[in-house]
Order: sequence, then structure tokens, then C-alpha cells
Amino acid sequence: MSRTFSRALVGAAAGLALALGIPLAASAHVTVNPNTATPGSYATVNFRVPTESETASTVKIEVTLPTETPFTAVLVQPVPGWTATVEKGALPAPVEVDGNTISDGPLKIVWQADPGVGIGQDQFQVFSAVLGPVPDTGHVVLPAVQTYSDGEVVNWSATPDEVAADDTLEPAPVLYINDAPPAAGHGASHDTATAAPDDDHDAADASASASSASDDSAGVALGLSIAALVIGIGGAVLGALAFARRPKKA
Repeated sequence: MSRTFSRALVGAAAGLALALGIPLAASAHVTVNPNTATPGSYATVNFRVPTESETASTVKIEVTLPTETPFTAVLVQPVPGWTATVEKGALPAPVEVDGNTISDGPLKIVWQADPGVGIGQDQFQVFSAVLGPVPDTGHVVLPAVQTYSDGEVVNWSATPDEVAADDTLEPAPVLYINDAPPAAGHGASHDTATAAPDDDHDAADASASASSASDDSAGVALGLSIAALVIGIGGAVLGALAFARRPKKA
């Protein structure tokens, strides 16, 4: 019976590991939170950077800013152990912003870890910035490049349309402005929040929308977890039955 019990424990453990692993893997992307903003506002956004490598730590993160609808003001919040730089330069073409013609502006934000510092295994770091004024457009894609201590580079650069066509691509962080953010899933932020509503009615709608997205995400994760546990328990039962049917030695 001890061997049967051991097999049962192995099956249950495998099911539990699968149940925990699926939801975590599904959300381990570089994201921007909140992922919505109001046109004309100065939005405070947080880039959440997890480390997925089992052998290296994250030592650099670069976020490319839009040039067709540029932000004229970009402020970064200091992070202990990291050096933040806002790289500025000429835009591909002059752009009119608030009645002014802009020919240069912020192009990229770079966070570089100091020597001996990094985002280790099973860790994440939040990098905050103020971006504005937010352009009056559908959405803004903010491609991110994540560099690990062993030289590995991950490009989180796929647009929403590209991810819709191929969900194996690495989704870029996206700030939704006039477009509605997608339902929680691959490439969608799990911390969806709207910019300040104009009135109580908008606030109620925003709260209901956020609650619905959260419930949907939680329901998917719970369903996957239950399915994984059922698979694990089924494996344990099959193992026990196989052992029980073995012919006994004389």
C-alpha cells in the first residue's frame, strides 16, 4: 500500500504544479498598468517587468515611445539600484501637438540595473513614468526590450493585430485611449484601470467593466486549475488501480 500511496502523492503533486503553473505562465509578460488613459491627460503608468529566466536576472528594460503621436513630456520615477534615462532625438517627421509643430522629442526610456542589481527568479519590478499629453488616438503601442544578465534578449513588440493573428508572439505593452482594451488574455493587462471618469455614471461603468474583466480572468484561471487537479487525481487513481491489479506473489 505504501507504493500506491506514493503514486497517489506524485499524481496529486503533478496536478497541483500544473494548476499553479498555467495561470502564472499566462500572465508573465511585460505590461503597462493601468492600460487606459484619457486624451490630453498626463498619465502615470507602471511597466511591470517579470523575470522568466530560470538561470539569469533582468538587468535592462527599454521602452520605445511613439513618434507619430509623440509624448512631449516624459518623467520617470527613480528606482533604487537602477539608472533611468529618457533618450530624446529627432522625430521621423514633424508632428503638430496642441497647435505646435514638434520636430524632436522623447524616443525611448531605458532602465539599466547597477552592477550587482537585477530582477531575479520569481521576482518582478515596477518602473513608473508620467507620459503626456496623451494623444487623441485609438491606442499607443509601447514595445519593450528585456535584457538578461546572460545576454538573452526578449522583444515584447507584437502589436494587438499581430497577436490576434498569432498568439505565440510576445505582446507589446499597449496603452488604450479611445479604443476599448481587449478582454483579459494573452497580451492583455490583468490590472486594467480607466482614467478618471467624468461623472458618477462613467465611474459606475468603469467599475463594472473592471469587475467583469477581473471575474472573467479569475474564472479562466479557476477552470484551468480545476482541470489540472482533475488530471492529477485521475493519474493517481489509474496508478493505484494498476498496482492493485498486479498478481500477488505466492
